[in-house]
Amino acid sequence: MASKTKKKRPGVSGNPQKARAQVGPRPVRRAGVGDWIEGARLRTLPLAVSPVLLGTGAALVIDNALHWLLALGCLAVAVLLQIGVNFANDYSDGVRGTDDFRVGPARLTGAGKAKPRTVLIVALTFFALAALAGLALTIRTQQWWFLAVGAVCIIGAWFYTGGKRPYGYAGLGEVVVFVFFGLVATLGTTWVQVQALPQEAWFGAVAAGLFACAVLLANNLRDIEPDKKAGKKTLSVRIGKRATQVLFTVIVLVPFAISIFLALFYPPAWLTLLVLLLVLPAVLIVWTYREPKELVVALSLTSLGSLAYAALVFWALHG
Repeated sequence: MASKTKKKRPGVSGNPQKARAQVGPRPVRRAGVGDWIEGARLRTLPLAVSPVLLGTGAALVIDNALHWLLALGCLAVAVLLQIGVNFANDYSDGVRGTDDFRVGPARLTGAGKAKPRTVLIVALTFFALAALAGLALTIRTQQWWFLAVGAVCIIGAWFYTGGKRPYGYAGLGEVVVFVFFGLVATLGTTWVQVQALPQEAWFGAVAAGLFACAVLLANNLRDIEPDKKAGKKTLSVRIGKRATQVLFTVIVLVPFAISIFLALFYPPAWLTLLVLLLVLPAVLIVWTYREPKELVVALSLTSLGSLAYAALVFWALHG
């Protein structure tokens, strides 16, 4: 009598390192400098800079003196953590086998450009550097509870795609991204500098978080079919293409409603509407793309839009 038990696809769940071991080693070629730069995913780094700009702008509402050293410390933490997340994601998706189906830019681990262990070490190095920068801020401000916040950030960064049950595979990526890249990063930046959280900080935190979610949605929209094959149930896989397009459009435009409200009190904030020159083409691509790879452009435009938006809001609050 034939067994009705379905064979479990290797590489979909469980410990990433063991999962990849089941399907055999991937041939490795030495990655060049360009490969490592691509692995850092520079197009996503504006999402780390934006909350620092918005948080610093909100701090200037409380104290007109720019605490530039503290702001640079926050920037270091945000950027180093973002790069660490990107390499950790590269490692975990690569050894789990998820990247075997990807249609976007090739990854270091998944494409066999570098040994998984090497990519993991690089990811952990950036996490450690972010932790050191955070420790320096903690000592400088004497806000010792920041150590717990930093630990939670690093744990959250790792379990996005790492571990046995990564939340990025369960459709929770956008929620966690909103919390960490929006609320925690922006409000943390403001608190470090002035130990207060004015309403401008909260508005900025929501805007930063929504831009980060929009970038992730564009990425996951591109990968709906590959993620289905890999067993990765992102929010886009769960709700489908059309609902993802609608959601992207809504959340990428809400920050402009926020800036219009801010403009009633800080008139230069009207200039943020110029950022629509970047964002609206991204929305158009999301609705009209023919090939999934076209969404990389939408992702990049949205990420740059977040940085331009944050810079103009910073100027409005500082002015």
